[in-house]
Amino acid sequence: MIIVTGAAGFIGSCLVQKLNAAGFTDIILVDDFTKVEKENNLTGKKFSQKVDRNIFPQWLDENHQLVQFIFHIGARTDTTEFDKAILWKLNTDYTKTLWNACIQYGLPFVYASSAATYGLGEFGYDDDETKINQLVPLNPYGESKNEFDKWALSQAKQPYFWVGLKFFNVYGPNEYHKNRMASVVLHAFHQIKNTGGLNLFKSHHPDFKDGEQMRDFVYVKDVVNVLYFFLHHRKDSGIYNLGSGKARTFKDLAAATFKALDKKFNVNFIDTPADIRDKYQYFTEAKMQKLVNIGYDTPFHSIEEGVQDYVANYLAENKYL
Repeated sequence: MIIVTGAAGFIGSCLVQKLNAAGFTDIILVDDFTKVEKENNLTGKKFSQKVDRNIFPQWLDENHQLVQFIFHIGARTDTTEFDKAILWKLNTDYTKTLWNACIQYGLPFVYASSAATYGLGEFGYDDDETKINQLVPLNPYGESKNEFDKWALSQAKQPYFWVGLKFFNVYGPNEYHKNRMASVVLHAFHQIKNTGGLNLFKSHHPDFKDGEQMRDFVYVKDVVNVLYFFLHHRKDSGIYNLGSGKARTFKDLAAATFKALDKKFNVNFIDTPADIRDKYQYFTEAKMQKLVNIGYDTPFHSIEEGVQDYVANYLAENKYL
């Protein structure tokens, strides 16, 4: 059995599809399945069982001898959530519980960290583990992820194989339920389709012109390719970046979306919302050499390639991965 937590969510459901395509169907899906808005993400997927996230630790105690691998993708990913108790419970403490179970039962463990741990990027975007204690995340979500990364590295006992993956700005099919937290591509698609234009945030930073804020946008199909790589690699434990490795501007992303929709480029700039303005990352770019050094050599989609596939084959067709 392969475990996928957060299986009904964006990245988790795409991972299940990747596993199915590779012939894996004995998969245990872990999530909060009361959220009906995510049900479409599991349509057509092959799996063995659904297990509620609240009882999964107990389920694992009782069934660990049947488990081959754990992908822990589930988390509270809302960067505007300021209730630290919720974030620490779901993102930090829950992950510690699974980590300790993997030690006890000899299971490999891959979990989702986040590029939000890098904060403003004062120390760069290098997945050098010696720098993790220096990082200053901009919001409680990033803090909850960084706290676990720091805790994991400090542990004398660790799973025999474990990896934490710092996801950068992931976009792609199956994210429709994320509302405000969905990618700019999804919001852009609907806005361009409905109005013929697109609003982007103004820059409130003197070093960046409007629309030239830069992010490392990574297509979800590339993300699940890396996850699948570690299913078979099972060595070189540690924390790794997972981005495209190439920062691109929001103007670039907008242009790719207009082109995919065969629409004329038409962008308007609006003020960044006050509640996120002082927590806004103006530049992110994953240093990806560490992953390359352990043998990962599959090319990543460019923003143009990823947006074209996402818009033409999923959004425009109202399809899920």
